[in-house]
Amino acid sequence: MISRRLLPQIERSLGDFPAVALLGPRQAGKTTLARIVANARPDSVHLDLERPSDLAKLSDPELFLSRHAGQFIVLDEIQRQPELFAVLRALIDAQRTPGRFLLLGSASPQLLRQASESLAGRICFHELAPFDVSEINPLHRQLQDFWLRGGYPLSWLAPSDASSFAWRESFIATHLERDIPAFGIRIPGTTLHRFWQMLAHLHGQLWNASRLAAGFGVSAPTVQHYLDILEATYMLRRLPPLQANLGKRLVKSPKVYLRDSGILHALLGIENLNDLAGHPIVGASWEGWVLEQIAQLIGAQWQLSFYRTASGAEMDVVATRGGRKIGFEIKFSSAPALSKGFWSALNDLQLDQAYVVAPVESGYPLAPNVEVVAATELANVLAGI
Repeated sequence: MISRRLLPQIERSLGDFPAVALLGPRQAGKTTLARIVANARPDSVHLDLERPSDLAKLSDPELFLSRHAGQFIVLDEIQRQPELFAVLRALIDAQRTPGRFLLLGSASPQLLRQASESLAGRICFHELAPFDVSEINPLHRQLQDFWLRGGYPLSWLAPSDASSFAWRESFIATHLERDIPAFGIRIPGTTLHRFWQMLAHLHGQLWNASRLAAGFGVSAPTVQHYLDILEATYMLRRLPPLQANLGKRLVKSPKVYLRDSGILHALLGIENLNDLAGHPIVGASWEGWVLEQIAQLIGAQWQLSFYRTASGAEMDVVATRGGRKIGFEIKFSSAPALSKGFWSALNDLQLDQAYVVAPVESGYPLAPNVEVVAATELANVLAGI
């Protein structure tokens, strides 16, 4: 059993809120984590809303849930029964005891708008992503395997690269054919699969809806809708440009990344490290993988963006919190060399600290307030900022 970094945070939230929502992509480990939480509480009730037998118990949800008012109740795949949110609100208002409900869902709060509206002030949201480096704690020699397979538990723990790749292909098909239609989204799976593959080839590039729409044969609002769907189901991340008044001409379009490197590689047909090493996507894939590690480990209080000017100054990731700014440059090299654009960005942004994240065995200082960091040490570095 691999310990999940989110567990203590969930326990704290259950001590403060009547309901806690654990959201994230399917197969990321939400149900396993919920069982660990529930096992520590006697007489807990776990209902999987994808099982007809459990769903039948909620034919009169107010009656069933009221009967178990003193117990800890887990509702799995809550997005399949959005009408439950109104019932939960009434029950919580009648008995506002912390730690009554743990709700598991595979869609973002934006897609579960009813939850955020009906349970405002009564619920705390947490996101469980696939494994990150703090949970796997890979050795330097294991790092590229982790990057190749991605962080989904069944992909990372598969006995071989071939079985890991097969699992990820099955995951992609299931997401398109079953999960997305379950949200009431009526888009043919083949259409969305082709769009997803196009995004894989554009991984890490600036989002241009008009150009992509022209190549895809649909309107710009349509490809924007497709993008929103994949983002709301935790398949991709939009990294916005830094909004700053620096007297520079800044790039204004976001960059788009597939969140899990293993899914990216499966969409591109990359089965092993030899395939990955010779693929044109290798640098962008590494950049996206490191970005996702930063996003998961740095904490929700930090806002992430990228910095790029028309004159060529660039920083891959800029993390801001209050008046603090930290930069991250991502290099797939054992001896990372920094361009003039990096030093220009460093001067423009007046960063408190800059890190160069690379697949090196150990970190070292490069300049005042600039440090090369091994990807395996990223969790320790981010814990200290």
